[in-house]
Amino acid sequence: MKKLILTLIAALGIATGAQAAGGETIAWDKAPNNLNDLASLQNGAKIFVNYCLNCHSAAYMRYNRLTDIGLTEQQIKDNLLFGSAKVGDNMKAAIDPKQAKEWFGANPPDLTLVARSRAGHGGTGADYLYTYLRTYYRDQTKATGWNNLVFPNVGMPHVLWELQGEREPVFEKQKEHGHEVHIFKGWKQLSPGTMTPLQYDHAVGDLVGYLQWMSEPAQKSRVRVGTWVLLFLLVFTVIAWRLNAAFWKDIK
Repeated sequence: MKKLILTLIAALGIATGAQAAGGETIAWDKAPNNLNDLASLQNGAKIFVNYCLNCHSAAYMRYNRLTDIGLTEQQIKDNLLFGSAKVGDNMKAAIDPKQAKEWFGANPPDLTLVARSRAGHGGTGADYLYTYLRTYYRDQTKATGWNNLVFPNVGMPHVLWELQGEREPVFEKQKEHGHEVHIFKGWKQLSPGTMTPLQYDHAVGDLVGYLQWMSEPAQKSRVRVGTWVLLFLLVFTVIAWRLNAAFWKDIK
């Protein structure tokens, strides 16, 4: 049951706006760019499989595609496969859809493309996810006991609270256009987690990096091929221009 509760973290892609208490928006933090760090992507895959995959599928991703980030099929089998899953299978959630609808009101969404679908508010989908996972706070007025600055009234509890600890936001009251608003100023740590704030940020960065990579595993290849295509077109344009000049040089 504890592991099942922990896997609820994969609700990270549901929100659409960044808002603080009192209706004020907060800026999204810049997510670290870990797409070239294989160790980071591997750790992110481990976190995803252990904490997200029981409830949320990544139906457009196969386990064996993780070989692209440096894992062998044997490592995938030994560390990332559970139950009857095979290395060539799609990443399907273990939760029963009927139970999910009963517990959460709807089936948890697929996360394959979540990092590409949440761009906005002056940031990328990775920025949104990185901020969302780091802005949970205690709110005893909610049924779960948790709330989120990016996703106010979030229905999901903060399932990584043991890693991050318990926090509450600090707001400053200000007057704007004759109305009182609450401006977010920082955090007050209520109880420590098993990770330091820096370690937790790194773990979330690894998870977000993996979600970003998973949304387009061929991104690096696409960019590399695109670069060569543009160079070829540039060289071909110069050659064509010179040939055209040679063909027409004697025609007046």
